[in-house]
Amino acid sequence: MVSYKDVLKANEVLKGVAIKTPMLRDSYLSDKYKANIYLKQENLQSVRSFKLRGAYYAIHNLPEDQIHDGVVCASAGNHAQGVAYTCNDLKIPATIFMPTTTPQQKITQVKFFGGDYAEIALVGDTFDESAAAARAFALQENKTFIDPFDNPDVIAGQGTVAVEILEAAKEAHIEIDKIIAAVGGGGLVSGVSLYAKHSSPKTEIIGVEASGARSMQAAFDNQGPIKLTTIDKFADGIAVQKVGDLTYQIAKDHVDNLINVDEGLISGTILDLYSKQGMVVEPAGAASVAALDIIADDIVGQTVVCIISGGNNDINRMPEIEEKSLVYEGLKHYFVINFPQRPGALREFVNDILGPNDDITRFEYIKRANRGSGPVLIGILLADKDDQGVLIERIADFDNKFIDLKGQTSLYNLLI
Repeated sequence: MVSYKDVLKANEVLKGVAIKTPMLRDSYLSDKYKANIYLKQENLQSVRSFKLRGAYYAIHNLPEDQIHDGVVCASAGNHAQGVAYTCNDLKIPATIFMPTTTPQQKITQVKFFGGDYAEIALVGDTFDESAAAARAFALQENKTFIDPFDNPDVIAGQGTVAVEILEAAKEAHIEIDKIIAAVGGGGLVSGVSLYAKHSSPKTEIIGVEASGARSMQAAFDNQGPIKLTTIDKFADGIAVQKVGDLTYQIAKDHVDNLINVDEGLISGTILDLYSKQGMVVEPAGAASVAALDIIADDIVGQTVVCIISGGNNDINRMPEIEEKSLVYEGLKHYFVINFPQRPGALREFVNDILGPNDDITRFEYIKRANRGSGPVLIGILLADKDDQGVLIERIADFDNKFIDLKGQTSLYNLLI
């Protein structure tokens, strides 16, 4: 098992290796939630995420013969960068397995940080598939596998985030009511909660999962880790099908509340952090701030620290992020409507159905028929989300057999 003393040992090793990232009060978020909101910016870490801490400490602690043979890891990106950075720094060969779905930006960064010491293998569609291949390779080649979360030294290294948070709080003479951390495999929240609960027992620890990948909640419900059959990979940094045995045990004993946030809410938070604070964060990194919306009524007047766990966001994903945000906010809608196949039909639809500031973002015949009408996929962007009800009524008058794709996950994924 891991103890708070292990976290303190890791903190000593990581001095001069990991950046002591800033923890600053955010005036915009504080005003918005009527609380004192501090952001612990691990997106400003050397590899733009907290993962360097656990990776470096775990590899640093390996026996000499294991270091000489090299290491293997599996990661959706951030742990890979931490391992790559460490191996380049310590001159150790590393084979890094990543899912084929990993954003190109993260792959490029792994190559950059690893230099001549990191070899990348893209295997599997999910982290778990990639991890299984990595473990098999490590066993075959007699190399040490560095687990991204279920490793005592990795957990201790991630826990050093909490050491810095509480040190900063002491220097600022503030008492922290809540610390919010994203949850994927559980390495960050277990390390942070382990140390924070020892040093500041009254501080509530809140773990945040993406709604489409609630593996820690499944473990809590099952009284032990269990593999999810499917996950939404949008928040790739925390899209894990099964949490670790060790991280589950620590989280079960130390995390006070586990909540989940919709991927659309995460997307809106990414855009908000960028436009309001000029901060670049990845989906997993925005989860802790997105959680403020869920617990807004409970934090009024409190001091809350959100851990921005990473900033490795691929700029090419921004259209997808904006889309998810607009859909979540109720501004963007998709319908399948039986549409007349004649000149002037679209003009009539616009005049009769849409408000003066609404817009059609997509218009596509799904199937053209010889008869007078055919099904159309249509995307509508509202100027005011409160107009949803009126829009639905007007569309029903136009075609009483229309299909609203909201909530129709399979159909939505097929057509959009």
